[in-house]
Amino acid sequence: MSPKPLGRPRKPADPFAGRWVAKVRGTVVGQGGTPRQALLAAKAARAKEIPQVEFVPSDSLKKFPAIVQRVKAALPPDQEIYLVGGAVRDLLLGRDVKDFDFLVPAKAIAVGRKVANAFKADFYPLDPDRGAARVILNENGSRITLDFITIQGADIDSDLAARDLTINAMAIDLRQPNALLDPFGGAADLLAKQVKACSPKTFQNDSVRIIRAVRMAAAFGMRIDKDTRAQMRAATGGLPTVSAERLRDEFLKLLAAPRPGTSIQALDLLGALDPIFPEIPPLRKLGQPSPHDFDVWNHVLQVLNRLDRILELLGDGVGAEGAGDMQCGLIAISLGRYRKQFKEHLDEELVPDHSRRTMLYMAALFHDVGKATTQSRDESGRIHFISHDNVGAEMVVERGRALHLSNDEIAVLETIVKHHGRPYLLTREAAPPSRRAIYRFFRDTGSAGVEICLLSLADFMGKFEAQVPQDELEKHLETLRTLLEAYFEHPREQLRPPALVNGEDLMRDLGLKPGPKIGELLEAVREAQAAGEVGDRQTALDYVRQVLSGSRPPHP
Repeated sequence: MSPKPLGRPRKPADPFAGRWVAKVRGTVVGQGGTPRQALLAAKAARAKEIPQVEFVPSDSLKKFPAIVQRVKAALPPDQEIYLVGGAVRDLLLGRDVKDFDFLVPAKAIAVGRKVANAFKADFYPLDPDRGAARVILNENGSRITLDFITIQGADIDSDLAARDLTINAMAIDLRQPNALLDPFGGAADLLAKQVKACSPKTFQNDSVRIIRAVRMAAAFGMRIDKDTRAQMRAATGGLPTVSAERLRDEFLKLLAAPRPGTSIQALDLLGALDPIFPEIPPLRKLGQPSPHDFDVWNHVLQVLNRLDRILELLGDGVGAEGAGDMQCGLIAISLGRYRKQFKEHLDEELVPDHSRRTMLYMAALFHDVGKATTQSRDESGRIHFISHDNVGAEMVVERGRALHLSNDEIAVLETIVKHHGRPYLLTREAAPPSRRAIYRFFRDTGSAGVEICLLSLADFMGKFEAQVPQDELEKHLETLRTLLEAYFEHPREQLRPPALVNGEDLMRDLGLKPGPKIGELLEAVREAQAAGEVGDRQTALDYVRQVLSGSRPPHP
């Protein structure tokens, strides 16, 4: 006797699931990603017959967000409106969606205003000339954006045909919300984890799409189709003609997405980095002294990879036991106590949508850029890069201005690049960093000192092709832990002690005259206070007297 099957037999998957089909007398005679494609296929097969076109449901669209249903309810039942692009892609992937793009045939600004009024939400026109508006909601503490845009082209099919990647060229008609418009097979490419161009001219028409395609591949763990890679390589020459603002926005989105180090390496392999950053080519094959195992450019790539891994180790839910190897475990043990603080710090936006994390990766890309013009050799032939950090800081400022970054972003980049080597110099001292050294480090770096600590660790580990020396790693981690402990746990005592005296006190009690000397003396007192050498007003005044008499140097 044959065994009975366990449970209900599984229904075979419909080969047309998620597709539009055209039927004649119940038989499928054509199929496609849109009703028009299905109809054209049917006419080619059965020219004289009139087919019936319908959508074959797929499980992918069962969970439709309530916010979209609310948008539909706020509009007339016959309003032609489509959910398009990234929101559709993310719904198919089962991801949370916070940004929704809707297409309408005309009067998108008026449609957006009607929805905003229904939701009692914020509203503003994005692009009056092209017909685009934005509605901003706050739902349970989360910011949700609804963009309403006029269809570009004759109809929805034309609009989708002009898009960049198949996975971004899908739409849902809200009048038929369980049906998918997918003219280029984007859903199949999602399933195959493949990034594919919509047309052979995708990147010729707009070369900044190269950056976007790489970001998508990294963010979703996908590979780029072979023909698409060839198209991307062929279009890199157009990148210098793209406006600075568009290059900036796409590149910073790439840095803000998952695995930015991997994405930068992919851009490099495609030949897309050099046209954007002319500072990079001189770093290629630029030799470095021992213990470096790599030339300057390959070291930079290693640092980016290390930084990816370090931030992963210091992210949520990764303990020492899940680190993968002993050295990663050491990092998790030494610095993992600050996971929450790291996240809050790196998520801070210097300007809207541009976080400290993005600037950290930008600084990592540029941290050794000054080495190309500062390389020299001593009498023994050993290579040196004297003042490469200062030169690199000047270069990253220049690049930041060329990309039209904000003053705050440029200041952070300049600080990180200028001081990126200081934690390692402290590690090389015989003793751990003193309180005075800690104070001086954060006095010069401010809040960017946190990013410098993370970059310093990646920079140190990125020197070595094989195993990182264990004793050196342990010592460097101890230095970083000491610095970060002061910043996160003892800022009032060690970094920003309350003032014990002011300029008026010094002039009144010590008979000093106004001038720059007053500021120098107050800074000396603050430093001594952070070092634990001064604790009250009287000892502060005594300290200044000793400095003035020459019995104590102002900067020991």
